[in-house]
Amino acid sequence: MGDRDERARKRLSRNPNRALTVAVLAFAGLASSFMFTLVVPLQAELPTLLDASREDTTWVVTITLLVAAVATPISGRLGDMYGKRRIVVALMIMLIVGSVIAALSTSIVGVIVGRALQGGVTGVIPLGIAIMRDILPPRHLGTAVALMSATMGVGGALGMPLAAYLALNADWHSLFWLAAGLGVIGLILVLLFVPEDVLLSPGRLDVVGAIGLAIGLTGLLLYVSRGAEWGWTTPLGLSLVIGGVLVLLLWGWYQLRTKDPLLDLRVAARPAVLLTNIAAIGMGFALFSSNVTFPQMLELPVETGSGFGLDMITAAFIVMPAGLVMMVISPLSGWLERTIGPRPLFTAGSAAIVLAYGYVLIWSTEWVHILIANAIIGVGIGFTFAAMPMIIMRSVPSNETGASNGLNALFRSVGTSSASAVMGGVLASLSIDVDGVAVPTREAFDVCFWLAIVAGVIALVLSLFIPKIRPLEKHPSLPS
Repeated sequence: MGDRDERARKRLSRNPNRALTVAVLAFAGLASSFMFTLVVPLQAELPTLLDASREDTTWVVTITLLVAAVATPISGRLGDMYGKRRIVVALMIMLIVGSVIAALSTSIVGVIVGRALQGGVTGVIPLGIAIMRDILPPRHLGTAVALMSATMGVGGALGMPLAAYLALNADWHSLFWLAAGLGVIGLILVLLFVPEDVLLSPGRLDVVGAIGLAIGLTGLLLYVSRGAEWGWTTPLGLSLVIGGVLVLLLWGWYQLRTKDPLLDLRVAARPAVLLTNIAAIGMGFALFSSNVTFPQMLELPVETGSGFGLDMITAAFIVMPAGLVMMVISPLSGWLERTIGPRPLFTAGSAAIVLAYGYVLIWSTEWVHILIANAIIGVGIGFTFAAMPMIIMRSVPSNETGASNGLNALFRSVGTSSASAVMGGVLASLSIDVDGVAVPTREAFDVCFWLAIVAGVIALVLSLFIPKIRPLEKHPSLPS
């Protein structure tokens, strides 16, 4: 260990500008989160553009969520084993290849394949946080992690207006060429400015565990994301959810008994880690609930009684400030994490989520009300997304930060996928016919807001039971 630590110190000393490294990792995080909103402006037109049924084109969105959820914890484990920087590079290459495939495709198959590869890049964010843990002293880590965590919302928020503009004024393939360009820039920057790893956890890749996790999660997430469309109690839907649960139970049994498991479930079962991960589902649900409901409210015709009649780009600009707020408050999040600790920060963020949805439940007669509520959501998500990785890193060994943060990202993905399915189901079931088109009622949006409040309250209560955690120590290989 001594020789390796000494080599690590020398490598880091050749890259003294840690702020630049953080900025590069944040850019990679922005590029990865942009993939989730990349095709949102095209959703209504995809059946025509790809000459496919609407049921088939929903896979353009669904496949990205599925691959992101499955690949994120696996890439975290690979990063701990083979080097986080190396896996980040591999994921950026996946983004480029996937984007080029989709950009050159004229059929739905090529686009789905490309979108699947784009989904894998989501692992960049937890890996970036783990890299920061290795290269930054504790006094700077909180702010850097808050910035990296904010990219989960910022990338989508900033990308939405740009994607909407390109969708309206250029060929739809340009969206994927833009994604490829971001991937190339990110790859070059990572190769130039992100140092090699200072800590590895040698071992073998648990292939059986990776396959089992992929199968189990795919069954559950397919049920959550497509259950409303297929039918929650249909043989297909029940087979997916029951099969997914059984596979995950067998997977958990195997993980507890195999050497070098994909995920150390004993570490994941620690109260601080377990409660944080469960609460992460609620935070993912709360974040994506606003992404589903607010744009629809803003764009629906005023005549429906539930909309404001704004165009796509204007609606995107009204939703965008939530992401900007997350980025702007990242220094404050880092300061609060150092001052009061991550647990109170998590509680404050959850309370802000409850406040935001309570506000819009009472006041949503003008578009400015949506703007205010979404900004408060940005504060809440900014605080909680900054707190969760810090709680995790204070509770797990330093050589498991990649896999553990990847698991936390997985739980957030479960929340976002659930929100997409649940909100879509509520809005579809509580709708009225307007000129032959099903339009959600105001009551439908109210139900969605209540569900988001419940998710926020659950996360808030769980945060109160997170046990006291140790201070974060400086990595032994880190130069002062």
